[in-house]
Amino acid sequence: MADDLPSVTVLIAARPDQAEVKAREASLGLDYPRDRLEIVIARGRQPSAQRNTGLRAARGEIIYFLDDDSVPLPSNLRRAATHFADPQVKMVGGPNVCPPEAPELEQVFALVLSSRLAFGPSRARYTPVGEARATSEKELILCNLAARREALLELGGFNEALYPNEENALMDELARRGGKLLYDPKFIVHRRPRQTLRAFCRMLMTYGRGRAEQFRVNPTPGSVLNFVPPAFLVYLLVLPVGLWRAGPIAAIPLVLYLLGLIVEAADIARRATLSRALAAVPLVALTHILYGAGFWRGLFTRLRAPGDMSRRQVVLERVQCCAQNQL
Repeated sequence: MADDLPSVTVLIAARPDQAEVKAREASLGLDYPRDRLEIVIARGRQPSAQRNTGLRAARGEIIYFLDDDSVPLPSNLRRAATHFADPQVKMVGGPNVCPPEAPELEQVFALVLSSRLAFGPSRARYTPVGEARATSEKELILCNLAARREALLELGGFNEALYPNEENALMDELARRGGKLLYDPKFIVHRRPRQTLRAFCRMLMTYGRGRAEQFRVNPTPGSVLNFVPPAFLVYLLVLPVGLWRAGPIAAIPLVLYLLGLIVEAADIARRATLSRALAAVPLVALTHILYGAGFWRGLFTRLRAPGDMSRRQVVLERVQCCAQNQL
């Protein structure tokens, strides 16, 4: 029954001058009672500050965070409402999936993002994996994430010194306090990956930097796995010295890694095509190198939250059916 459904605010972060906001139009198609739904666009240039501003102004019990280009399935909010019937559930998320009509290069990027070797458990952010289950921040992503507003406000919202990974630090804290995070592989948005190789590489560097900055602010045992790419990068850099001093034995980790790439190529070819597998595997290796480089950079960056002026530059728009009004 509609009376049993929680009120929901769909919160979309967008740039100040952005004319097309795909998530806005897609949100109007969500299958949810209109008297329990509001859509808010937070415009600005600092996503964490935008979301915090929108979070404080939201009316919904549940906040559904979308990126500006996220296109949710119409059934998503009703799926989320079913999970939130459990009061211990604080967040519900699922994958953002490359749409089938995306260009060939973007389809290859999507295969890299969903690769076991490239992203490990975090591949679930980019492809449906398994069944609905309790999870950690490793499998959830902010472009498709529903959360209890009260739980987020109790923690003060997102850490504005972190971008990206502001949601990961918040999820870690929710879990530490006993909150339940849930991954649902059928809770899907369609979203295109980066459109160029340069943009994809920049994204990988940013992911690595963001993870390192998150570790500095909120270290957890789950962060250990994220040290593997930066350690591998150091290994590659010192390998010539190792070969000179220790001989072929120094190349054993590299040989094992290359065998792993061959196995991964076979798995990608099974899921897609051989041509896409051959294009994706070099990018899997590049992922580890760029993520590792970004991680090393993030260990030494200066963390700085935006000032009051940045917060005041966030403009909120509430969308009502086909009309939108500035708050």
